Amino acid sequence: LLGHSFGGYVAAKYALKHPEHVQHLILVGTAGLSSESDTTYEWVTRFRATWRGAILSHLWESNFTPQKIIRGLGPWGPDLVRKYTAARFTNRYSPEGVFTEEESRLLSDYVYHTSAAKASGELCLKYIFAFGAFNRALLNSASEWKVPTTFIYGAEDWMNYQGAQEAREQMKVPCEIIRVPQAGHFVFLENRDGFHSAVLYACRRFLSPNPDKEPFPEDLVSA
Repeated sequence: LLGHSFGGYVAAKYALKHPEHVQHLILVGTAGLSSESDTTYEWVTRFRATWRGAILSHLWESNFTPQKIIRGLGPWGPDLVRKYTAARFTNRYSPEGVFTEEESRLLSDYVYHTSAAKASGELCLKYIFAFGAFNRALLNSASEWKVPTTFIYGAEDWMNYQGAQEAREQMKVPCEIIRVPQAGHFVFLENRDGFHSAVLYACRRFLSPNPDKEPFPEDLVSA
């Protein structure tokens, strides 16, 4: 079972509740493992003390989401989403970029229509995460995990891998942390080959006749 970011939080919660249904858990840049030693956590704490931070924090607590802005813009929404996706998914590691022009158009259309649709999953965010998408629920329950787990992070992911390292110290099941170079939070887009290598290595117990002899991929970093 593999989940990314908020999807990683959901996947981990499922594995905690139904470990009999999961043989191996792969969490990619997952939420729910915020470490108090994380520099991003410290920055958000300082930012909340400013007037801008106070306003944004109030909006977060009021469940004011970016999707609400898209819905309110009406016909100007698609253009804003196109600008967002173009900036958000520009691959600074690859001169050819993340997407072709057609793929970029399809992604923008997808993001716009899911954002403009009736509110759904976004409504739960403020109840699960503190402002800045911080949550320590998975870290606090690490000792209860019953499923072998692989954590995968882009080397420049804003979700810091140190939270996974703290969790590993408490976990009583096999756990490994893999960092993929030249990638951030969207590691599966920014370094596809590295991400695929990480996933295949994580699944070696199910794919290889001699999993214990599988070498660690040279293009990855073990944390």
